[in-house]
Amino acid sequence: MEQNNHSQKVDPALAEIRKQIDAIDDQILELLNRRAMCAQKVAETKQARGEVETFYRPEREVEVLRRMVANNPGPFSSETVARFFREVMSACLALEKPLTVAFLGPAGTFTQQAAYRHFGHAIKAQPYPAIDEIFRAVESGACQFGVVPVENSTEGVITHTLDSFLRSPLLIAGEVALRIHHNLMSREQDLASVRLVFSHQQSLAQCRQWLDRSLPHTEKVSVSSNAEAARMADVEPHSAAIAGEVAAELYGLAILERNIEDEPDNTTRFLVIGRHPVGPTGADKTSLLISTHNCPGSLYNTLEPFARHSISLSKIESRPSRRGAWDYVFFIDVEGHHQDEPLAKALNELEKNVLMLKLLGSYPRGIG
Repeated sequence: MEQNNHSQKVDPALAEIRKQIDAIDDQILELLNRRAMCAQKVAETKQARGEVETFYRPEREVEVLRRMVANNPGPFSSETVARFFREVMSACLALEKPLTVAFLGPAGTFTQQAAYRHFGHAIKAQPYPAIDEIFRAVESGACQFGVVPVENSTEGVITHTLDSFLRSPLLIAGEVALRIHHNLMSREQDLASVRLVFSHQQSLAQCRQWLDRSLPHTEKVSVSSNAEAARMADVEPHSAAIAGEVAAELYGLAILERNIEDEPDNTTRFLVIGRHPVGPTGADKTSLLISTHNCPGSLYNTLEPFARHSISLSKIESRPSRRGAWDYVFFIDVEGHHQDEPLAKALNELEKNVLMLKLLGSYPRGIG
């Protein structure tokens, strides 16, 4: 039988490039396993010193990511490099001691996506139905860390998160800024087959223009969460869901259309909470909880030390203190670590002029 000559013809130049790629892949595999063995030696050294609770160090991880991004010559983007090395570190840490991270469930939410963005996928992501339960899970030691939403660029602050900090001894260990991209996902192959769209009411509102334009005659059904919408789209024929990528992966749905939100800059900020303080990295934030005297000039006296020591404020938010009518506390984010000399001086002066000053944590500024 005559063989297919076309299948036998290989461009010599292309064959040589593929040979180089294969050799590089072998080197990458060898180096990855060498790195993993070094991580195991780190774990053994820490265990010998009596460290057994967790081997994750936010400041060390950020140091590695920032160095890799700074040394990146391209053509990979900085975001791609950071994402790759975050997953490498996540997998190495899992060889030492896997992390259990609490998030606002159910599985498939944007909070779970933020947890993976910060820690990588080699964690045990544990869903909890409410923000205060996430705090309790970390406080009790059931989880080493938790991830909670704190503010949205269009909807404002998440009051349940701020109120939980009033009662909790936990510290902020990191932050994640996640662009909220809504995707239409389904088991159907095309838009023409979709007759029903499930999603949370906020997501339906945030995608109203796209829905009116692309699926004007399709029924829209509000459900408890976008993750629940994906679950329903998995079992309901001719239906689709609006949700994030994690939900599509979880339920095996195909993404028919990406980024269908009407406001492309919609971003949610998440906080990573833990039981231990984080050391300085050179590019940090500090979050504070402050209660002032109820008298003229009290807020000015609170903010003045920051201005005098050239400390930049990135956020200030007031909440009822729950101690009495019209009594408020302020949540403040400032640039710097509380161990940095200028901020340390400002906090020392501030403490003398307020009823309460609670350090919620100093932590690395988020990396993409």
